[in-house]
Amino acid sequence: MNLLSQMRRTVAGLTLLALALLPALQASAEPKIVVDAGSGRVIEHEEAFQRWYPASLTKIMTAYVTFRAVKSGQMTLDTPITMSVRAAKEKPSKMYFKPGERFPLDSALKFLLVKSANDVAVALAEAVSGSEEAFVAEMNATALRLGMRSTRFINPNGMPGEGQYTTAHDLALLAVAVRRDFPEFARYFGYEGFAVGKKAVTNYNLLIGRFDGANGMKTGFICASGFNQVSSATRNGKTVISVVLGAPSQEARADESARLLQEALTAPVLGSPTLSTLAPYGEGRDVVADISGEICTAEARAKRYDGRDVDGKIVFKSPYIVTMTREPRLAQAQMSPALKPSELALARIPIPVPRPRDTLAGSEAPFSASAFTTPAAAAETMPLRPAKTVPVPVPRPEI
Repeated sequence: MNLLSQMRRTVAGLTLLALALLPALQASAEPKIVVDAGSGRVIEHEEAFQRWYPASLTKIMTAYVTFRAVKSGQMTLDTPITMSVRAAKEKPSKMYFKPGERFPLDSALKFLLVKSANDVAVALAEAVSGSEEAFVAEMNATALRLGMRSTRFINPNGMPGEGQYTTAHDLALLAVAVRRDFPEFARYFGYEGFAVGKKAVTNYNLLIGRFDGANGMKTGFICASGFNQVSSATRNGKTVISVVLGAPSQEARADESARLLQEALTAPVLGSPTLSTLAPYGEGRDVVADISGEICTAEARAKRYDGRDVDGKIVFKSPYIVTMTREPRLAQAQMSPALKPSELALARIPIPVPRPRDTLAGSEAPFSASAFTTPAAAAETMPLRPAKTVPVPVPRPEI
């Protein structure tokens, strides 16, 4: 064997070793970012551009698209949402409504953002866009418009699947956009819980009611992502937003979120980069990390810090989180009369969706469509020509 062949084999071996170590390197990352919501200034960040499974943080985008439908006049908070056969088949977390059961959009948003109900997410998608597929296309088009260049959705609830990913940076962009574009709906992210009939559900976000100024937003978990959380807090007129991905437990993600929020609320932001000027970084960032081995194995569960004392009370490491000393305040959710089976079939006919306007108030210039957008989704990112008047067909008179 000559020297050139030996060198080639050595290089090939090192390449294979690097590829084998890549998942382990990704698994050690815990992406995070905290920003000033008003200015977009980034106070702290780590692995902010590493692609990650969003899990139920996907529902922030589901809510954003729904808010837009309400603000445009397409729907109201009283619009009834029907649980379809397809939506009812979604896996937990869910409300377990039967096909044909209905609830106002106001209640649907509480089920979505407090309970993190996967079945309600699909029912909302069908109500807003006529089908889940059309809704997902709108989610991806909206992500492009907001500048979320490393995000792709394949469903409205965050159930795991190939091709669904985001980053801490992109989630911060989305969270800022929600508060900027729909301040009138911010309350839906901050409910401590809700009650429907005799059933009471409390929020998975452990900061609400425990961290000074905490007012939202959403948590998420699947084995591949670990424990994710987007949080917001406001003090003295200053609002900050944090994103924590891949924490080992729900208490750990709350501890880290509290640390980031406290730092952002008390630290100066002058001279720091903004979400739009922060340049992408990190080797292997375009490969979606999978930390299932650190989260859902028997060994991982045995080592997991569960944050509870001998009496079962949650104990946090962060000095900025107080132990709950009262019953959480619950919002009310309502139901509507259920549809009959024959009516349910008719209710699944796709509804017409208004065409998007040429521009949106406060939006940035449209971005170019990428390979993963459908033609329908890509159309939203391009300017529309002025609409022409089209004659309405008139039925012929009966003879």
